[in-house]
Parts: sequence; C-alpha cells; structure tokens
Amino acid sequence: MHELSIANSVVELCAERAMGARVLSVTLEIGRLSAVMPDAIRFCFDVCAKDTVVEGAALEIVETPGRARCLDCGGSVAMTDLLDRCECGSVNLELLAGSELKIKQMEVV
Repeated sequence: MHELSIANSVVELCAERAMGARVLSVTLEIGRLSAVMPDAIRFCFDVCAKDTVVEGAALEIVETPGRARCLDCGGSVAMTDLLDRCECGSVNLELLAGSELKIKQMEVV
C-alpha cells in the first residue's frame, strides 16, 4: 500500500512548511490515472498526522480527470484508464492530465 508512504510524505511536507503553526486543512490534487486511491490516502493521512501539527487537519481531495491528445489525429481524449483509445482507434496518446499528485493548498493558524 504505497498510499501510506504518500500520506506520510504529505504530512511531513505540510508540517515542515507550517514551521510550528497548526495546520487546519490540506487540499490534495490526485489524478484519476495516478494509481493512488483517495480513500486510502484519507485513512492514512489521519494515522500519519497523529502527534504532529497536522493532527486534526481537514483533508480535501480534488480528483482530476484523465485527458490526452491523440498524436495521430490531434483529437482530445477523455481517459478513464491508461488503456483508453482515441475515437480514431489510435493508442498513440500524449497524457495531458490525470496523473497529478500534489499538495494544492494548506491552511495554517
């Protein structure tokens, strides 16, 4: 379960950037194609935040949809998984969105 190490890294980064201030909320942006399970992150976040300045912080997760550009026809492709094809039948796709995993925002007191 790599979500535990991801959640731990998020908590560590937030605690470091808070410089001793209490963290009230954290917003993560997770792409639907990133192979990261938001529910597992939610569970692990609370466990990792225990006894840190991040403990008790609200966690908001924004899921970004997958999107690609077909390199054969130039069409835009909405992707639900990495095996999707363009309407033209091509699998020659350039991933534009959906693999993100980033701390988008953090609120401190």
